[in-house]
Amino acid sequence: MKQILCFSLLMSLPLSATYSATTNPSKQLAVQKSAALPAHLTTRIQWTKFPHPSYKNEDLKDQNRNAIIRIYADETGTIRKASIQESTGLSYLDDLLIKAVHDVSVKPHIENNTALPQIGYQTFSLKLSQDHDTEVCQYNFNSKNWQAQQHNKKAPFSYRAQPDLDLDSEQLNGHNRAVKFSFKVNKQGDVKKVKVKKGSGIYALDQQIVRAVSNTKVDVPRKYWIYKKSTLKDEIKFDLAQCQ
Repeated sequence: MKQILCFSLLMSLPLSATYSATTNPSKQLAVQKSAALPAHLTTRIQWTKFPHPSYKNEDLKDQNRNAIIRIYADETGTIRKASIQESTGLSYLDDLLIKAVHDVSVKPHIENNTALPQIGYQTFSLKLSQDHDTEVCQYNFNSKNWQAQQHNKKAPFSYRAQPDLDLDSEQLNGHNRAVKFSFKVNKQGDVKKVKVKKGSGIYALDQQIVRAVSNTKVDVPRKYWIYKKSTLKDEIKFDLAQCQ
């Protein structure tokens, strides 16, 4: 009798296991939902082209204005949302800044070969023009290394083309500026990881240099390709008396 009872119990075990196997997966599947990766938070937004709001002295109501814009960009760098973190104090100026931000995009942020959305903050300083008769002039990307190239002087690397820089004298805020930077480059000449080593004192200006260098290619003598990617350095100066 005991043997028959034990045999009955053993026969029932697979059935219980089978029942559990058919019910548990449904509970597990309900928990395993795909979720988007969290956005990358940054205080250093890298713009493909820095937003330039167009305004006049009268728009500022006789005083300099500042604002901070909170920005959300998707994986492609497209601005999906922009909102006022700190206002200029004038709603139409705030709207003007929001529009300027939506007219451009940011460089996608890549982590582990995956593009992530970004959340960051951009400060804007809107200044009164002190002299309407002063000519506003444009600066080209005339870095130390680029100038050496143009004069056929020895240089650790060469730019394949002059980096595109969108900068005018008003953005210097009345002072000479200089930026020292470094970057890595692979064997194909693609520029990676541009870093500002010594800034100009104006974050927006520094980021324009980062953008310009990030979008160019360089050639490096073969002797520099040893064991790891090359790290290169350059610097650029902006002199109010010598703008072009």
